[in-house]
Amino acid sequence: MKERHLKILNMVNEQDRIRVQDLALALNLSMVTIRKDLEELEAQGLLKRQHGYAAKASPDAISSRMSFHYLEKKQIARKAVSLVEPMETIMIESGSTCALFAAELAAVNDVTIITNSAYIARSLSSSPAAKVILLGGDYDTVAEVTTGPVTELCAREYYVDKIFVGIDGYTEEIGFTNVNHTRCSTVRALARQAGKVIVLTPSGKFGKRSVARMFAPEEVHMVVTDSHLSQEYLDALESHHIQVELADS
Repeated sequence: MKERHLKILNMVNEQDRIRVQDLALALNLSMVTIRKDLEELEAQGLLKRQHGYAAKASPDAISSRMSFHYLEKKQIARKAVSLVEPMETIMIESGSTCALFAAELAAVNDVTIITNSAYIARSLSSSPAAKVILLGGDYDTVAEVTTGPVTELCAREYYVDKIFVGIDGYTEEIGFTNVNHTRCSTVRALARQAGKVIVLTPSGKFGKRSVARMFAPEEVHMVVTDSHLSQEYLDALESHHIQVELADS
């Protein structure tokens, strides 16, 4: 992603809605250039264009969530690729960092990916090296994800060594949490079919607590995050025998 596109996304996400003219002035760009940039970003689902304004995309859309801390998520995704062997079959759930990881993985490895993310399945349709198995279930058309009892039933047909998941928060008192309790239930069901649970998340999620508990610390084997993780949380994770991998900044 272009550096100025990241700057545009940061400004839009911070303010929710911003005038196109103000974006052009702040970034020292012509109106022609800024409009072209906004067209490209809207085509990727990263923002919405309104008359004279640029606005945040739907907060539930994975492409919108992907735009937050994009660089950190991209670095984490690249770091996680080294954890997968060629020809391996893995599970990847529906988080935004997981989607970036799937794209990075498909570009370099011949792998089979079992997922409940229709977004991942769709985005990898042009990657010849990746085979995708999409789990059925109740379909959320905004988040592009399947959840619920049918998804959990489908997952029981498989067993893999690793599952890669995203989170919305972690505290010592609660563990790993997510904003959606239905997604938590589905992810836990998928995790029962995997030997190792690997969390992919930006360091900013540590110290935050969300609504639903996803995993207790002892249920997670590894965390891949960015190099801004505080020593406090690094020590806390390691005290639970969780291996921590830090992506280069």
